[in-house]
Amino acid sequence: MAFRVCIGEDILLDFTLKRARYAVVRKLIEWVLSGRIQAFITPAVLQAVSKRLSEVYGADQARAVLLALLAEVQVIDAGHEVVVNALHSKMGNMPAALCYYTALHHKLDYYITAEGELLKAAIPVLPVCTPEEFLAENEKEARKG
Repeated sequence: MAFRVCIGEDILLDFTLKRARYAVVRKLIEWVLSGRIQAFITPAVLQAVSKRLSEVYGADQARAVLLALLAEVQVIDAGHEVVVNALHSKMGNMPAALCYYTALHHKLDYYITAEGELLKAAIPVLPVCTPEEFLAENEKEARKG
């Protein structure tokens, strides 16, 4: 069964803008394409990524990139109660807290980001890890099985 993972804004920007982490994030996206993992994002992540891509590529190219991405990545949302819980959390980065609590609500298996505060604030029911950690751990598991 494929892991269900929520992907943070920073990871999508690393991939779409080919930033420093591009090679490892590309492997993560390859796992999505192969069905090894199911990927999810929130509307807040989509909005932030679309804004940055539009600034860099222009609206038409940004739209094309996002549509290609959304062919493989699903958007999940949370209701009022989840948002209120996220805002009551001790996470200082409110957009990240909203995404994390949305992933919790949808019972996802992992939250993948390099955002330091989330890495420290995660609870065991929804571990937060970097793409490097996620790939390394799950490659080990695949070799065992």
